[in-house]
Amino acid sequence: MNYTSELKKFVTGQYIYSGIRIALAVVIPCIVLAHFGLLKEYFLFPLGTIFLALTDMPGPFHRRRNALVFALASYFFVSIIGGLLKDFPVFIFFELIILSMFFTMLGVYGQRLAAVGSLTLVVLAIFIDGAPGHHNFLWNAIVFIAGGFWFLLVFLLVTVLKPYKLASQMIGENYIELGKYLNLKAKFYQKQPDYDALYKEIISLQVKIKEHQEATREVVFKTRQIVKESTSTSRLLMQLFLNSLDLYELLLTSTNDYRKLQQNFGDKEILEKINIYLNKLSNEMVNLGISIQGGLKTTALMDISEEVQLLHEEYFELRNKELNSQNLDHFLILRQIMYRISEISDEIKKIYLLKSQDIKLAKSLSTGLDLQKFVPKEEKLNSKVFLQNFSLKSNHFRHAVRITVAMLLGYIISKLPFLHIHKTFWILITILAIMRPAYSITKKRNVLRLYGTFSGAIVGILFIHFISSPILQFTMFLISLVLTFSFLKDKYAWSVFFMTIYIFLMFNFMKPGDFTELLRERLFDTIIAGIIAVAVSYLVLPVWEHQKNRDLRLKYIVANKKYLDAIIDLLKQETIETQQYKMNRKDAVVTLANLSDNFQKMLSDPKDRQKNLENIHQFVTTSHLFTAYAASLSQYAHRDKVFQEIDFNTWKNKIDTELNRTLAILKKEEFNKEKLSQKNITPEDLVNEMLEKRKVEIEENEFFDIRDPKRISHLTEIKNIRELLELIYNEAREQRKISEKITD
Repeated sequence: MNYTSELKKFVTGQYIYSGIRIALAVVIPCIVLAHFGLLKEYFLFPLGTIFLALTDMPGPFHRRRNALVFALASYFFVSIIGGLLKDFPVFIFFELIILSMFFTMLGVYGQRLAAVGSLTLVVLAIFIDGAPGHHNFLWNAIVFIAGGFWFLLVFLLVTVLKPYKLASQMIGENYIELGKYLNLKAKFYQKQPDYDALYKEIISLQVKIKEHQEATREVVFKTRQIVKESTSTSRLLMQLFLNSLDLYELLLTSTNDYRKLQQNFGDKEILEKINIYLNKLSNEMVNLGISIQGGLKTTALMDISEEVQLLHEEYFELRNKELNSQNLDHFLILRQIMYRISEISDEIKKIYLLKSQDIKLAKSLSTGLDLQKFVPKEEKLNSKVFLQNFSLKSNHFRHAVRITVAMLLGYIISKLPFLHIHKTFWILITILAIMRPAYSITKKRNVLRLYGTFSGAIVGILFIHFISSPILQFTMFLISLVLTFSFLKDKYAWSVFFMTIYIFLMFNFMKPGDFTELLRERLFDTIIAGIIAVAVSYLVLPVWEHQKNRDLRLKYIVANKKYLDAIIDLLKQETIETQQYKMNRKDAVVTLANLSDNFQKMLSDPKDRQKNLENIHQFVTTSHLFTAYAASLSQYAHRDKVFQEIDFNTWKNKIDTELNRTLAILKKEEFNKEKLSQKNITPEDLVNEMLEKRKVEIEENEFFDIRDPKRISHLTEIKNIRELLELIYNEAREQRKISEKITD
């Protein structure tokens, strides 16, 4: 691992930037209040700052601003309601039922409002027995909301000063993820690669890339400063993001039949040389990502042109030494791989040139696309959508019921006298932090929270016990606060670890002394909340991943059929709008990622709920290969070349027949048997004739030593096109066979 690179990625990334911003927003008023001796009296102020900060998710400015304002209003409402009803136990139960259902159901409008709803319930948990302190509930609510309003001002100020910061950080992170993706692809060229393990890692990473690209797409395309304002910075960022999408497609198109490649060249040095070079290109992508997210100037780590030329010389030497009529097919495949590596190298050089140009030259950049069509749709805020989801068929409703039941159980248990629980909110907050719509995620977060809480509590107490210096304790508090928010999204256990440390330090500042009671409460309440969350997720209206799988497979087949048909139509020289093609490509990749994500979550479901796991795993693997081979085929669709030797019409009919049969199985419909004859038609390709002719030429020693990395023969192209069509057909047939085995 390159620790220098990892450190640069971290310190220039959006999470540490957000963590520092939030920490400063919290610490500055704390210092001021402590200076005047008012921190204990106004400790709800920084608490309000923290809770509003937690609702601030990456996205367009207007959505972030509106969500923060709505969160402030929601926080004030529940803090007042909690204070009014705290002395009426019967009404508290009605309060929990109504507010838990309502604020959890906000998830129908997307992740942003789902976060606002969840955190509003956390605020309710804090105020449900009356907020700690000596003032009345109205005073406490005002102080709490004032702290939130302070963060809103900080947010507005930072956005005005750094309007493009989030977009550049997210785009840079996109390139870093692509670097990781290429690093995985490079491992297929090592000796004796573990294909199954690598495909599993690639599928998992594709899910992450898809989620990040969707989030970045929304920020870049819908932020007013990026899309509408005619600034050179906005155009440059837009072009860098679009180039990252094209680069991702190039990486997808580099998929090959690696097993066959290893059989033919596994004993040659060329594959190891390819592995080394691809790792270097991976480092270049990471380097680009770091420079973009940090707003830094950069140059390539190596001379890409020279390195790719050296790699091609290795190939040419091997070809001249060992090429014959018997292994011509193998070298055609290897030649295609080398050509694809050249294209990826050229794309990276182009991005470096774009990144390093005078920003004033960005005025000429134009996409020519209707960018709004590429943004993920978000439910409109209307009551109809909200009310339509009040049904057992809605996953949002079922999750709301589970949250409500868990909150009621947590509150009842916290009031049992023999348990001696003094702070009701610990259990309720932990339940809300752990529980997620999917059982698999709830179970995982429960384990991570336990690890983080136990280890953080131990470290926190040891630090307070052995380090008495207030300055060192405050420094540790500040570091823990920053890292809590920095790790919150990607490393939940570490976030909880540092959160527990700063909570212990905060209590120590306010009330120094013995922490045995605090430790007992924190750990005991976490265990109780974890048990409640997992039990309710398992028993109350559970939604298992296998229940969603059929619909995801159906969407995948529909989207990828459209994508493949568009590619073949382009190869047939039919006219298709660039925007429509890119929309088809986007839908194909997104549905593949959704299907893969569903399978990953299924692995964490209880064993008795992992129905058809092996078959679904096979379907996901074949789907990954189908989309990758289709993407590889698409590289020939964007060239002004005619491939008359390929019978595209027959290939399209054969593949579509298999895909339509799979659709019929998924829809539980009868397939038109008359159409089955299409799959038995043999395409009238002329590739074999040309291949045999070339073999004869080689046997007659007619061989030309042409060493142009960017030149590729027509025979190599049509041979690869025909092989890709065969691979796509085979994967489509496998998908149909697997679908016949899956019973649900």
